[in-house]
Parts: sequence; C-alpha cells; structure tokens
Amino acid sequence: MDTQLIPSSSPTPPFQILQFLSSISQFLSPMAPNPISPFFFFFLSFLSFFPSSHSLSGYFIDCGSTSATTHDGRTWQPDSAFVFSGINKNITDPVLDPTLSTVRSFPRALNRKFCYVVGPVFRTRRYMVRTTYYYGGVNGLHSPPVFDQIVDGTVWSVVNTTDDYDMGLTSYYEGVFEAKGKSISVCIGSNTYTDSDPFISALEVVLLGQSLYNTTDFVNYGLRLVARHNFGYSGSNLRYPDDQFDRFWQPFGSNNLNVTNRTVSASGIWNLPPSKIFETELRTDKLEPLELNWPLISLPEANFTYYIALYFANDHPSSSDNSRVFSISLNGITYYHDLNATSAGHVVFASRWPLHGPTKITLTPSPQSKLGPLINGGELFHVVPLEARTLVRDVINLERVKRSLKNPPTDWIGDPCFPEQYRWTGITCSAGSRIRVITLNLTSMDLSGSLSPSIANLTALSGIWLGNNSLSGPIPDLSTLKLLEKVHLEDNNFSGEIPSSLGNLPRLQELFLYNNNLTGEVPQSLTNNERLDLRIFPGNHLLGPPPPS
Repeated sequence: MDTQLIPSSSPTPPFQILQFLSSISQFLSPMAPNPISPFFFFFLSFLSFFPSSHSLSGYFIDCGSTSATTHDGRTWQPDSAFVFSGINKNITDPVLDPTLSTVRSFPRALNRKFCYVVGPVFRTRRYMVRTTYYYGGVNGLHSPPVFDQIVDGTVWSVVNTTDDYDMGLTSYYEGVFEAKGKSISVCIGSNTYTDSDPFISALEVVLLGQSLYNTTDFVNYGLRLVARHNFGYSGSNLRYPDDQFDRFWQPFGSNNLNVTNRTVSASGIWNLPPSKIFETELRTDKLEPLELNWPLISLPEANFTYYIALYFANDHPSSSDNSRVFSISLNGITYYHDLNATSAGHVVFASRWPLHGPTKITLTPSPQSKLGPLINGGELFHVVPLEARTLVRDVINLERVKRSLKNPPTDWIGDPCFPEQYRWTGITCSAGSRIRVITLNLTSMDLSGSLSPSIANLTALSGIWLGNNSLSGPIPDLSTLKLLEKVHLEDNNFSGEIPSSLGNLPRLQELFLYNNNLTGEVPQSLTNNERLDLRIFPGNHLLGPPPPS
C-alpha cells in the first residue's frame, strides 16, 4: 500500500518525476498489512502553472437521436456515425434532459456485444468515459434490463439501473482509460441476467489532463468510479464549468457534524479538483476523532484494490494557533500520519489500496493540533485489470475482411477476442500473451460480397469455414497461411481459377470448393496430394476429370 501527499502548490510534475511515481508502486505489495514508510510521501512546493480555464474536449453522443442538440452548453451529436447496429427508440416518460428522450436499443443476444467506436482519439492519452442510462419503460417491462458494458475488450462494469429507475433517477457510470489506438470502443453486451433488450441513453468520451490520476498504471489497469463526493455540500452536483473535465461531484453531508461554508484557495493539485469543493467541509470543532462512513455502499467481498484520493484544506489561515494536524486511517489501518492541513489545500492518495465491505475513515487529531480535523472531498475508484488485446495486425486485417463483406455479423466491432465471452461471431483465438485469431467459421451466415486478400495476413489461421453463403469473386492467394489445415468455401459463387498455391500449404488436409463457378484446370499439386481430402465437384466448370473418390 502506498499513499502520497501532494500540496496544491505543486506543479504538473516533469516527465521524470511522473515516471518515478508511476513505477515506484510496482515495487510495493498492494496487500501489505503495515503502513507505508514516510519515504514514499512526496512534497513538491513549486508555483502552480495549471491553466485557470479549460474547454471540454471530447465526444458527446446522444444515443438514439437523429439530429444534433444543444444542452448544458455543449453540442450533442447523433450516434449514427459511431454505431452500426441497434435501433433508435423514443422515451415516452417526460424528461428534463433532452439527451434522455431517446435511447439506442440492442437485441438481447447472449454473449453478443454491440459497440460504439469513438475516434479519432490521442493514443496513450487518458479519457473519461461516461455512460448514461434512463430506461423510461422502453422495453414495455416494469424493470430495466441488467447487462454488461465493455471498454476496449474489458468488462468495465455491470449496468443495473433498477433502483435508480424505481426512484425516477438517471444512472451513470464513469471510468478512466488510456486510449490504446486511434479509437476507443464502448460496448453493450447481454449477460445471463439480461431479460430484455439492453439500451443506452448517452455516451461521453472526454480528454483528461495528463496529470490526472497519474500514478495509475494505465497500460495494465483502468479506473471505475465508485464514489466522488464534495463533503459538507448539499446542493446539486458540482460539474462543468466548476470541474473543467465535467466530473460529477455529488453532495455529501451529515446532520451530526458541523458544516461550514468558507472560500479556500486551492489550486495546482494534480487531479485538478474544482476549487469549490474546498468551500465546504465536514469537521469537528473538538480535538477528537472525526469518523466518516464513506462510501455509503458496502464494497464487494473480493480481492479488489482501489485508487483513493482525499482532499483537505484548512479553513483558517495557516499559523501555530490555527493548526489542523491529524492522522488518517481507513478501517483502522493508517493511511497517512500527521497531515498538517494548510489553507493551500492537499490531496492524499493511494494508487492501489485493498478494501472490502463497509469503509470507515477516521481522522484523529495529533497532540500538536489546535483545531479538530476536517475533510473536503474524496474520490474512490475500483482499479480494473485490463484484459489482453488481440494482435493489432490481426484486428486490422479482420476489419478489411469485414469491409469486403456486404452483411458481416453485427458484433464484428471492438476487440475480436476480448472479453472472451464476447468474442466475435465465428472467431476462435489463441491463448497466451500473444493473442491471435486461429479459426474463422461463418458457415451459413447469409454472407455476400467477396473474400478480401487480407485474409492471407491472418497468419495464425488453421481453419477457414465460409461454406453455404453467397460470396463471389476470386479465391485469394492463401500461400502465407502455413498453419492452414482446413478450407471450406463450398456452396458459394466464387469464380476464376483455383490458386495453385493452395497445393503448397504444408498442413492442408481438407479443401472443399464444390458448387461454385470455378474454371480452368485443377492444379496437380492438389490432385497428387494423397493426404488431402479434395472436393471440387459438382457445380464448377473445371477442365479435367474429378479426382478419384
């Protein structure tokens, strides 16, 4: 476990410092039971040079809408340019937010994913992904469906909006992910709990500042928001323009704690919280521990780790008479010892801290403190391990094969192999660290179009089954597929000659080409291959007799 303190006067860290902070946690056990050594706390005290204003940069997609709308000071785009399946539906319930008046609904199909592909994005930059759901009875059932949502091949969370919908509320889910390529895919998938068509109301993909959550290993992990609160605040959610990235800071108060409203200047904290969160606080005026049950939900009894950021700013000018010095513990384990909270503001954060069940934060005043402890805000994220990704070369060439088909499977979008339960229709993949596509089986899928020569770049293929479709054009040269054992192209409309290179495939065992429009001579390299099960008749216009049965 590793906690770090960053005072608000710290600037955006140089690349070398960021690199050190990100790597150092890899040498620490995230499950270590003892408090971390003070050596791992960082105090940087240079003048801040964060910009005071920021315009939102990203994509704001009104799912199911057919025209652009303006709301909350931004333009929401219709979703037709980002998704290629599902249908638009209108919500009959009255709504104040126009983005909730429509949804895109997807067919309920177990282990099938339907994706938005959002881009272009900046590779290796971090993005906030937020999905919004308002059921509105769109499926004709009282309760909304439960389903999975997926980002770039990783199941990010299960969407269950039932409780919110029963209270007339909208549900949203938020995460932080690094862009691995030129686009980010956000997908919806039916799981075993899904009892009606899954849907989505809105999708946002917002570019974040490079300093935000910078100690997270975003190469191997993403962040899923569990809670983000402005303590002592009782108004509506703080968001843009108060938060320059439009993160939602929910109100959180308690009747048995003192709540004050004072303006505290706090800028330059790496996570760039809105300064308004430091205008309110939960505190005790007595020199006694302050206990806070946060978040209000009980965390899963599982081996999960969490990114935690707690925000503090003394509401009095810093002096020996107004000192607030206190230690922070989570569920009885020391999180930070003797924090001297000043009016400049601080964040104390841990990149991977183990938690489960109810969580209690205890702020215990130190003997030298003149005032009781306080807290202004907090963020809690589940650290989500990312699944592996299909080899980029295979993804690119499968996309080219897809483009040559006039009606490819609707779930051929996003990562082909991940999540494993949501692999593309007709695809099987290898195991291990280098994920390849090893078979393609789209038999009797009512396909038309042609077979792209790019299939020859899927060099791990051992089997191709495309029989009983309406594919036309020539059979591409497959000589690069040295692992190929079975090729089934029967009952199509392929034309031209049989490529002689097929006879040079060292592992080929089955070649079924009957009932096409093939012409020319049958290559001797095929007819002379005694171990090859070759079936080219009937239905072609080939020279020479059929091979002996």
